[in-house]
Amino acid sequence: MGNNPSKVTAQDKAILDLKIQRDKLHQYQRRITVLTDKETDIARQMLAAGDKKRALLALRRKKYQESLLAKTDAQLDQLEQLTRNVEFALIQKDIVFGLQQGTKVLQEIHAEMGGIEHVEKLMGETADAVAYQQEVSEMLGGRISNQDEEEVEDELAALEAEVNGPSPVAVLPNAPDTVLPASQAAEDEQLVKAKQRQPERQAMLA
Repeated sequence: MGNNPSKVTAQDKAILDLKIQRDKLHQYQRRITVLTDKETDIARQMLAAGDKKRALLALRRKKYQESLLAKTDAQLDQLEQLTRNVEFALIQKDIVFGLQQGTKVLQEIHAEMGGIEHVEKLMGETADAVAYQQEVSEMLGGRISNQDEEEVEDELAALEAEVNGPSPVAVLPNAPDTVLPASQAAEDEQLVKAKQRQPERQAMLA
């Protein structure tokens, strides 16, 4: 099986394609880290300005970019394991399909690059910037999972606490700790004794 040159060539080609995708992914990871750091900073600035909506948009875009990288990374790991399989011919179709999908996701990541100027549009006030923000919001609408949305909300709350300080905690009034005056205590004691004697009087009258 190992002496078949066509099989070795196909496997070598698949491994080479994987290496190209892996190298490209690592390049994107370095570039996106710069962008996501900037998006976090923009979210912080927007919260300081009281604009929670745009802060949330910046964090949602950041989460989407991170999820694209994670998805591609996991897919490449899986494909690398497949190419090591001795029955390469049986899984070759799956590997080719996986590489095609990886290329598609890498293209999505490339489209997300855009540069710092695009990220800064997330806090712009011009008509062009507002239109871009709307476009990003609509694009993210169906591409972020519920779990990612929850994580974005948690990150927003953490940033909000960092920028504005922790939310004030309501302080309940202390329970009264004053001692009743002696006269009031005596009256209370007489009332209790009178209630205790009441059944005895009723029995005598009967």
